[in-house]
Amino acid sequence: MDNDSVFHFNLTMFMPIGSYRYPAFLACFLLFLIIISANLLIILVILRERTLHEPMYIFIAFLSVNSLYSSAGFFPRFLMDLLSDTHLISRPACFTQIYIIYTYGSYEMTILSIMAYDRYVAVCEPLHYHRKVTPNTVGKLVAFAFIYPAFYIAICLYLTIRLPLCGNKIQKVYCAIWNIAKLSCVSTVINNIVGLLVTVIAIILPLIFVLYTYLRIIIVCRRSSSEFKSKVFQTCLPHTISFATYSVAVFCDIALSRIDVEKLNTLLATILSIEFLVIPPFINPLIYGLKLPEIRRHIFRMVTFLKPFSMA
Repeated sequence: MDNDSVFHFNLTMFMPIGSYRYPAFLACFLLFLIIISANLLIILVILRERTLHEPMYIFIAFLSVNSLYSSAGFFPRFLMDLLSDTHLISRPACFTQIYIIYTYGSYEMTILSIMAYDRYVAVCEPLHYHRKVTPNTVGKLVAFAFIYPAFYIAICLYLTIRLPLCGNKIQKVYCAIWNIAKLSCVSTVINNIVGLLVTVIAIILPLIFVLYTYLRIIIVCRRSSSEFKSKVFQTCLPHTISFATYSVAVFCDIALSRIDVEKLNTLLATILSIEFLVIPPFINPLIYGLKLPEIRRHIFRMVTFLKPFSMA
């Protein structure tokens, strides 16, 4: 089988669950609706309230936009597969899904890194915050967060598309570059080198940067008052939870792609492979909506305002 004859890929990680497919579909569909509703609510509150038009909240809004982007690229196809007996996906649909999922992952890490920089300047250089984090700077950082990852993911995808393939079975519930590369009939040395470089750029360097910023924040807090520490803790905790959750989820997905999935329990392997697409988009709006007083206050005010209309 060569590249020209592979018109469809077969997603082989879906296990036969018989009549349980309908409860599974309903549960995942409800999760999808919760993710969409919660992230839309965060975006709406931040857009609507002028007091939230500050860098920290703007970055949170873009984090929610990214969650909507990933959910739209993953859930519709995943829900269809839950109800289907066959799990074939066309080449164009497969590579489109890859691009959405991989750019989502890169966008998430980049945005979280920018948010770490924002907190670092706010805590460690408060007198220079408004000079360093200007609206113009915020615009440039957001543009960088979305344009730069789109570029290097496009290169990785191009290198994958051009590979001649000797199979069409992907051991995942969605399309992934590494799983397709393993089907190649030729050497994938170039793909591996580029993939390693992208991993360093997209994951390792941002991880080091975020750890550095929080180390500096901790050093500053050690020399500060209890009131200052409490304020820093309140504003930094949601970001810390988001970053830790996402990092663990990405690590599980990367580790899963490097081992023999057939040796693992199918349900466990499925959960590990999709958690970075499900957990961060689900947890982030809850964390920022409940932990940050400004957002929480405006959400409660909006819900209170809309309640009489829902009862009418």
